[in-house]
Amino acid sequence: MGTRLPLVLRQLRRPPHPPGPPLRLRVPCRASSGGGSGGREDLLGQRRLLDGQARSSRSPGGRTPAARDSIVREVIQNSKEVLSLLQEKNPAFKPVLAIIQAGDDNLMQEINQNLAEETGLNITHICLPPDSSEAEIIDEILKINEDTRVHGLALQISENLFSNKVLNALKPEKDVDGVTDINLGKLVRGDAHECFVSPVAKAVTELLEKSVGVNLDGKKILVVGAHGSLEAALQCLFQRKGSMTMSSQWKTPQLQRKLHEADIVVLGSRKPEEIPLTWIQPGITVLNCSHDFLSGKVGCGSPRIHFGGLIEEDDVSLLAAALRIQNMVSSGRRWLREQQHRRWRLHCLKLQPLSPVPSDIEISRGQTPKAVDVLAKEIGLLADEIEIYGKSKAKVRLSVLERLKNQADGKYVLVAGITPTPLGEGKSTVTIGLVQALTAHLNVNSFACLRQPSQGPTFGVKGGAAGGGYAQVIPMEEFNLHLTGDIHAITAANNLLAAAIDTRILHENTQTDKALYNRLVPLVNGVREFSEIQLARLKKLGINKTDPSTLTEEEVSKFARLDINPSTITWQRVLDTNDRFLRKITIGQGNTEKGYFRQAQFDIAVASEIMAVLALTDSLADMKARLGRMVVASDKSGQPVTADDLVSVSNPEGTPVFVHAGPFANIAHGNSSVLADKIALKLVGEEGFVVTEAGFGADIGMEKFFNIKCRTSGLVPNVVVLVATVRALKMHGGGPSVSAHTKLHYVKTELNGCCNLQKQIQIAQLFGVPVVVALNRAGAFVLLLSWSSWWTRSVDLRAARKEPDSSFLYDVSVVDKIRTIAQAVYGAKDIELSPEAQAKIDRYTQQGFGNLPICMAKTHLSLSHEPDKKGVPRDFILPISDVRASIGAGFIYPLVGTMSTMPGLPTRPCFYDIDLDTETEQVKGLF
Repeated sequence: MGTRLPLVLRQLRRPPHPPGPPLRLRVPCRASSGGGSGGREDLLGQRRLLDGQARSSRSPGGRTPAARDSIVREVIQNSKEVLSLLQEKNPAFKPVLAIIQAGDDNLMQEINQNLAEETGLNITHICLPPDSSEAEIIDEILKINEDTRVHGLALQISENLFSNKVLNALKPEKDVDGVTDINLGKLVRGDAHECFVSPVAKAVTELLEKSVGVNLDGKKILVVGAHGSLEAALQCLFQRKGSMTMSSQWKTPQLQRKLHEADIVVLGSRKPEEIPLTWIQPGITVLNCSHDFLSGKVGCGSPRIHFGGLIEEDDVSLLAAALRIQNMVSSGRRWLREQQHRRWRLHCLKLQPLSPVPSDIEISRGQTPKAVDVLAKEIGLLADEIEIYGKSKAKVRLSVLERLKNQADGKYVLVAGITPTPLGEGKSTVTIGLVQALTAHLNVNSFACLRQPSQGPTFGVKGGAAGGGYAQVIPMEEFNLHLTGDIHAITAANNLLAAAIDTRILHENTQTDKALYNRLVPLVNGVREFSEIQLARLKKLGINKTDPSTLTEEEVSKFARLDINPSTITWQRVLDTNDRFLRKITIGQGNTEKGYFRQAQFDIAVASEIMAVLALTDSLADMKARLGRMVVASDKSGQPVTADDLVSVSNPEGTPVFVHAGPFANIAHGNSSVLADKIALKLVGEEGFVVTEAGFGADIGMEKFFNIKCRTSGLVPNVVVLVATVRALKMHGGGPSVSAHTKLHYVKTELNGCCNLQKQIQIAQLFGVPVVVALNRAGAFVLLLSWSSWWTRSVDLRAARKEPDSSFLYDVSVVDKIRTIAQAVYGAKDIELSPEAQAKIDRYTQQGFGNLPICMAKTHLSLSHEPDKKGVPRDFILPISDVRASIGAGFIYPLVGTMSTMPGLPTRPCFYDIDLDTETEQVKGLF
């Protein structure tokens, strides 16, 4: 046994600390250990005198404090051993007990501290003034409730503050004193193993049985002056022991008769002076749970009473403190169990499919989404790990990755597709339907990870990206329109950087080195100081100075001038709207721009490199570094200029969906974020599944998934689900073309388009991962999913349980990497580089970026660069018209043929059908 417990036992033999000034700071605090050694011995001597007087009032059969000390030692030692076993498997785990104290009982504070340290717990006291109000106490309780570092909470407050509002503000799972209605209810119902039992009530029964040696079975026990949770817990525990229990308040009529009849008397509050001790019969056992029962008056004029056994308040307090520590260890064990992989306690929403199938938006509105805080709790997210947006959306904090870092990952499933029609072939529908089948019908933890829809296709041709029919993300209006605003935030950040580039060129063209430097590092209160961004630039330039006044003229010029070559600017402004007239513009035509104008362009927002960075980052620190590395132009000596030189982000059955990042697959890398996948893989556990989607066909989205996303994340999928529709197969086999708002005429023909399906399977096999095919409305090889009735009893999970043997497609020079993709994936005979593309490749290679993977910008409507070439085109030359570099995101970005990074609107866009119903206040026309 360590040194702390004997110290605690000695502390109980000295009087309480004198009241001091109230502690008003909400900070952890610890009581002092007392004065010098001489004063301490005096206090101990006084306490021993009182102990001796109290013991002299007991009968010869009464127990001494040694028996109580033995019980306390046993409880603490057992708690210590249990905690050690827990920490063997979880070395960083150390439970924290918080005690909210409103008063000046510093002795108990110190006892709690020492018992906790002896056991191996952390403890923190939140010290409030003695006159704290009920509202102030509740406010502190609510803060502790949401603090995931705290596993138990106890209240050390005055009796008048123990209201129902205060007690039931505690989270039952942190209520180590067992005072909440939920814990008391479980105790009364007989579920003591599922709740926390009041340490005081349990200490009473333990002391009676073990210290005094009383057999409680058949005994008449009178509980006097107890209230609320303590009274209920005492009655329940005594009844469980076979005792006949009576409760009474001090002013109850016939109290004297009840005291005479009792075998055991438990005093729950201070005895009023008008109630004489002589009412308690000599020889019966008395247990005191209140302060000042004897008031230090034994032997000082009070009549000598010989009790059969007298257990004082100090005895109960110490054992109760030890049992509270025991409850804390149990709380920590339960918390650890909750962190381990388990089947989710997910209550899926019931679906009632209709025939004919209603529209997507009618299905979405016909199902009330589960509250996102309820869903988060069901899948194991803690309250402080989510930031709620409305009722059905929330962002997840990255702290969950640290909490679950030792959790094994689940199985990783990628959904890709064959070369699609302009309307899409249902990869999102298959992704959602597969997760619904796994979770709602097979009771397997599974998560869908999708991209956020762009307003471009939502208001253009394709419409939304929520899935469809009974397999979609709901509410679809919120999903398709803005969600939590990430795309708009990316747009603002992107355009801020674009404005900084042109502004910097303007100011460098119109100012001297000195004037420019003085404006970049202005005098503030007579002092010049570099910002953090500027200090980073100095370091990059090799200038190891921090005092702005010490730079030489050459260093001032080198620092102040970026010397951007306007013809090399690759950073474009973005907008989340299809607008063909922004593909080529002239900026700077206002008089205030002093003749500085240049040709520029807009890209669609989801093609921004910032979107790619968001999707590929694995931490905030990594994202900050990637954003800083983004190359926006070259200077006049051919060196790259980076961003840090200039400036400093549910479905119809109630199963979970992560929606994070939204890059297109044809003009960007086309996959949802690495972070969403990593968090989901931890949450589902080792036997669970995470289903994510790669945009467009396997030749585009899936290829980038492996060669870009998997290189970044270090993750490898266990299986690829390849989606096809009869509509697309017939189109690739020579059937009619497919376009929006045109009736589909299905001719009776063989599915010759299976050649495209076969090619896409071969592309997937290049990466060494098993392939499962999902066909809409057709006999599938293994998996059959349908928009109108997606569920299936034949979902074969065996392919996903095999360990993948994957490999990347290339690791060579830029030109060879482009050629490898063109030939091995698209089926091209060769590539053809424009002079501009070749010059860009040479520049990026010279700047040290030749080792980066490739992100091809190509039409999604064909394996070739020509959208009208269906099936499997052969022997074509793939033209590369331009090459860009997304250095922060980490890839080189070739543009194939006439591919544009700003889509245009069709003659009849989707927004013709989208309107606001002013009576229902709902958006209509989305699909």
